[in-house]
Amino acid sequence: MATLRPAFAVLIFLTLITGGVYPLATTVLGQWWFNDQAQGSLIRQNDEVRGSRLIGQAFSEAKYFQSRPSATAEAPYNPMASGGSNLAASNPELDKQVQARVAALRAANPDARTAMPVELVTASASGLDYGITPDAAFWQAPRVAQARGISEAEVGRLIREATQAPLAGFLGQPVVNVLQLNMALDALQP
Repeated sequence: MATLRPAFAVLIFLTLITGGVYPLATTVLGQWWFNDQAQGSLIRQNDEVRGSRLIGQAFSEAKYFQSRPSATAEAPYNPMASGGSNLAASNPELDKQVQARVAALRAANPDARTAMPVELVTASASGLDYGITPDAAFWQAPRVAQARGISEAEVGRLIREATQAPLAGFLGQPVVNVLQLNMALDALQP
């Protein structure tokens, strides 16, 4: 029994440290140092939550820029079921999905002048990408400008303003936050 007492004491001590003190400390410090991120990086407009800066949303109206396709379970852009389609590049089902997306985008964007960016027809690994490249945004610009009755130059200005530079100028690629870009478009017209 004397040999079990130190083992139980260590078990209780480590349980308190790793199961109580450490999680509490990381939560408190996270809320203090990174409050916005710890609260979900929410975007608020007129005291209403419009979404998160870090989670994509579905936009289907012609007047909005569209995000990357989502392959999350049950419903598109479901943050509770983040994940890709897990279809191999050799899977015929993936080819069918991509061909259907290409046809739908071509029909919705008849005035697009360049080759279609691949990210508009393929889902990401998480299925929740919040951003697209500037090329993908500019590809959709003629449709959005026409649907809103504004010039492509004005839409292009908003795209450039919404473009986030890569970390340290070279780690990654420029990204346009689709939700923030669409909110900027909505702010142009009441």
